[in-house]
Amino acid sequence: MFIKPGERVRAEDLLKGITVASGNDACVALAEHLAGSEEAFALRMNEKAQSLGLKDSRFKNSHGMPAHDQYTTAFDIAILARRYIEDHPEALTYHSLSEFEYNRIRQHNRNTLLGMNVGVDGLMTGYLEKSGYLLAATAKRNGQRMIAVVMGCDTPQRRTQESRKLLEHGFKNFSTVEVVKKSDLFGPEKVVKGKLNKVQLTPAEGGWVTVPKGKENSISVTTEVPRPITAPIQAGQAVGKVVIQSEGKVLKEIALLSSSDIPEGIYL
Repeated sequence: MFIKPGERVRAEDLLKGITVASGNDACVALAEHLAGSEEAFALRMNEKAQSLGLKDSRFKNSHGMPAHDQYTTAFDIAILARRYIEDHPEALTYHSLSEFEYNRIRQHNRNTLLGMNVGVDGLMTGYLEKSGYLLAATAKRNGQRMIAVVMGCDTPQRRTQESRKLLEHGFKNFSTVEVVKKSDLFGPEKVVKGKLNKVQLTPAEGGWVTVPKGKENSISVTTEVPRPITAPIQAGQAVGKVVIQSEGKVLKEIALLSSSDIPEGIYL
């Protein structure tokens, strides 16, 4: 984004410089501000990657330009994109900007899917000589969001075409269903050795799953809870789980939490 050495820049401008212009200088500036150095920030990146379940990624810098022993995969980037959107949905406001101007230099977003009116509102483009043109794209239609990650394209036009193909395939062939709401109550379950003898359980999160279209009725929900539950238990304590399956395959597991404190004692 053409930051001048020693210049003070608003964090919001740095975010726009990253999301719209893929500004490596903006990445380094934010990394140094947050962690003290880019190397320290890369350590944080790897810790976060491990916590998110990225099994085939290692980061050495904040911007993704070639570095020894730095690598990732399309699948890992898809996992990262999903968690990023879930945890920071407001960031799509920046990723969907078509252009950004800083220091009187106007730059356009290289994600040309944004202007095609197909529901795309992010996410990031990239280019490396060895990896070709890259794109992590996301789109939302009728409440359903899809993510497509394409790597190794020989032209920017090809990455746009292949990404759109993947997104269209997803929307055409899959349905995303909210099977469990966070407000749902399970139980009441029996409690022993407590001052109360029953407890309601609540899911730790909503249960959204994606299945092939036409398979929505194959989804089943079961609970795995110790029966009876033994006191003491605290509100918010995990005491079981919800298992969401389709045709015998586990799609998602969600912890079931106690809705109340139940001290140890005798139920009267």
